Amino acid sequence: MPDDGKSRKRAAKAEVPVRPPAAFRRADAAHFPGSSVHASLASEIGLRIVRGDYPPGAILPNEAKWSETFNVSRSAVREAIKMLMAKSLLASRPKIGSWVEPKERWNLLDRDVLAWYATAPDREAFLRTVQEFRHIIEPEASAFAAIRRSEEQMGEISQACREMGDATNLQERTRADTRFHLAILRASGNDLLVPLGVLIESALDHLFVFVTRETSDQRRAQALHEAIEKNIRLRRPGAARNAVHRLLANTDDVIGRSRR
Repeated sequence: MPDDGKSRKRAAKAEVPVRPPAAFRRADAAHFPGSSVHASLASEIGLRIVRGDYPPGAILPNEAKWSETFNVSRSAVREAIKMLMAKSLLASRPKIGSWVEPKERWNLLDRDVLAWYATAPDREAFLRTVQEFRHIIEPEASAFAAIRRSEEQMGEISQACREMGDATNLQERTRADTRFHLAILRASGNDLLVPLGVLIESALDHLFVFVTRETSDQRRAQALHEAIEKNIRLRRPGAARNAVHRLLANTDDVIGRSRR
């Protein structure tokens, strides 16, 4: 007969709902700064929440289970849970534990949450959300930039546009693309748009990577960006606004074609 103790251990291992990633399976908390461990753990749990492994209302495993699963200290687990609570992904109560909050409470302007959201399975919903945000913000921001931009700000916009055209790989182009749009938000002169743009930087990165991969006519995409740059440089707010509308329509078409 098999040993009862070994059978119980095997059963306990089978109950672990998700196999931890290799980076955690052999991790020894004593070998890492505490902040690195709990931040990495928060990222792993947060990603699982956003992609739907733990739906809203679900009770998460307790500290002991997370500690065992990832081979980290309970204090690291507690700090990770606190981070996720601060991002409004989780709520917690003594004797109940931690549970996933409704999606409408999540702080989607948090850099980490946006990054997790961007890698979730429902990418189409993410792309639509980012595009809707851009339709609301970017045309008027470009018009304001054409009126208010300084010479230094114009230099940043123009340089990012040139770097897009000169880029030799996907990463260089998408990073320049993100810098271009963030520079326009800064040049708009609206103090509320600047931090908002920084917060959605991760979302823009993911969107531009997708669009650049799906776009075969990079010359057209570059020309659309250059039209925005030109009209901001020449201080033509109406033309700058219209140029952004054309760029956004082109991006909408790319997303629509990929869906079909």
